[in-house]
Amino acid sequence: MRKTLLILVLLLGLGTLAKAQELQCDVRVNSTKVAGTDKTVYQSLQTALYEFINNTKFTEINFRQNEKIECSLLIDVTSRESDIFTAEINIALRRPVYKTNYNSPLFNYIDRKFTFEYMDGQSLDFSPNNYISQLTSTIGYYVYLMLGLDFDSFSPLGGTPFFEICEQIAHNVPQSSGDEGWSTTGRQNRYALITEINNPTYEPLRYFIYDYHRQGLDVMSEKTEQGVEAILNSLSNLQNVYERNSMCYFLQLIIESKRDEIIQVFSEGNMKYRTEASNIMKAIDPSQSSRYDTMLQNKGN
Repeated sequence: MRKTLLILVLLLGLGTLAKAQELQCDVRVNSTKVAGTDKTVYQSLQTALYEFINNTKFTEINFRQNEKIECSLLIDVTSRESDIFTAEINIALRRPVYKTNYNSPLFNYIDRKFTFEYMDGQSLDFSPNNYISQLTSTIGYYVYLMLGLDFDSFSPLGGTPFFEICEQIAHNVPQSSGDEGWSTTGRQNRYALITEINNPTYEPLRYFIYDYHRQGLDVMSEKTEQGVEAILNSLSNLQNVYERNSMCYFLQLIIESKRDEIIQVFSEGNMKYRTEASNIMKAIDPSQSSRYDTMLQNKGN
């Protein structure tokens, strides 16, 4: 599998391959919530972010064009005072499923605590080893987060090198930056998320990502029953973490990202599997219990 080879290249530190960029990211900046008619700075910001994300080499790994990671990033600006912007970041990461035209939602997330400084025409400088600006530290963090999640879905714990860089970026941001997203005392922010991802206690969540996608979805086009059974088995990883800490932020984000797809997978076919899946999901996502009941409406097999 391509990801296994790429991970080996990364871990061995081989930089001799052609340096094709990793991401294919749709970037948009929305300013409809901000008063004023001059939109030049927002277009400038959108262009700068697009070029930064899609043209920067974030790893030493060679990606073919058809291997680029597909994602989208929306910066929804909610207020502006001179060069200081307050915004939300909406991130959607997709993963292709083997031998299909279907892209699985790997991670959907809205970061509601983003404050940064930007001047029209400003160059976006970034280093994972040093804090340069709020803007590039935050965007760089999410780039490595997406790389980590994508690699985890192709190889068990394959995203570890990228998650370690995420945590390094989080530690480099000064607490005086004024952005609550980096607060070491918060429970639902960037700092808390990457701390949980790198915590061995929550490692089953990362195994879920691999088992669900590589052993489950990727198998379904040729061996549907086997793939569905693997997805069912992968849910035990979510249950494992829920029983340890039902408030785990990473767990909550995974459930929110995969809920609709899980319901779709188990809305037909083997009733035993559907019943087991429904029971697990209702236990770990109780506020949405009625939605999981719909998995059993079609009597099927």
